[in-house]
Amino acid sequence: MNFALILFVLVVITGVAWVADKLVFERQRRSSARLALAEFDSRQADLQGRFGAAEADATRKRLAEEKLRQPWWLEYSASFFPVILAVFVLRSFVVEPFKIPSGSMIPTLLIGDFILVNKYEYGIRLPVVNKKVMDMGEPQRGDVMVFRYPKDPSLDYIKRVIGVPGDVVQYANKRLTINGKPAEYAALPDFLDEERLAYSRHFREKLPGSVDHGILNDADRPAFIAGADPDFPYRENCTYNQQGVTCKVPAGHYFVMGDNRDNSLDSRFWGFVPDENIVGKAFVIWMNLGNFGRVGTFK
Repeated sequence: MNFALILFVLVVITGVAWVADKLVFERQRRSSARLALAEFDSRQADLQGRFGAAEADATRKRLAEEKLRQPWWLEYSASFFPVILAVFVLRSFVVEPFKIPSGSMIPTLLIGDFILVNKYEYGIRLPVVNKKVMDMGEPQRGDVMVFRYPKDPSLDYIKRVIGVPGDVVQYANKRLTINGKPAEYAALPDFLDEERLAYSRHFREKLPGSVDHGILNDADRPAFIAGADPDFPYRENCTYNQQGVTCKVPAGHYFVMGDNRDNSLDSRFWGFVPDENIVGKAFVIWMNLGNFGRVGTFK
């Protein structure tokens, strides 16, 4: 059971309690309070004579509060409904937080980065079922996208969009070509991966028609794709050889890759991301407990 479904169930349960309280239980408490106060007021003269006016008024106030107080189970359910509903709406339609669990997007995103994902950039989708109900835009080459892993939709993955529907993507000898146009590369100083305690070759890559971003390559890793799934949908659109892979992206699908090119399981291995699996566009690092300097937008 994923978190979105858990949150939805909590919204339903607390919402039912909140509505029931407003329509039924609150009226019952008010009626009970009126009867109790009417009985108290009928004996007010006697009580004031025995305890004094101030004590009688305090007793009346405590009686009213006791009769109007929600039972504990209703207080904890109905009172949390507005908060849970606000979180559910915000998380489902505006932004959703994620934590980066792996190094597949190094150097752009590091393990431990907390990011925010725009949930409406690629269209409004119903929560839980993830069905698009309103088009707002489509993923573009170079976007950092969160999606449900096609082989196990209970898992959320994050990769960079390399090919959009209709593109011919070639990854050969660790270089990309999109629709016959090679990506541009500029060498940067080697990157130290502190998790692996190893240096990787660092490049600035610019996809055709897209912004530039950093990528890593390991000199000791081969260019060919080992261990690709032989049965992913539209597998016939891809051709593998010793230099790498060439794929034509089918309609309604996307070709994605990690920026840590030799340490990322992505579309080269398990195929294309269907549109219905898209979660949203990552746009900011909002926290990294080990490095506050990473807080802010990323490229």
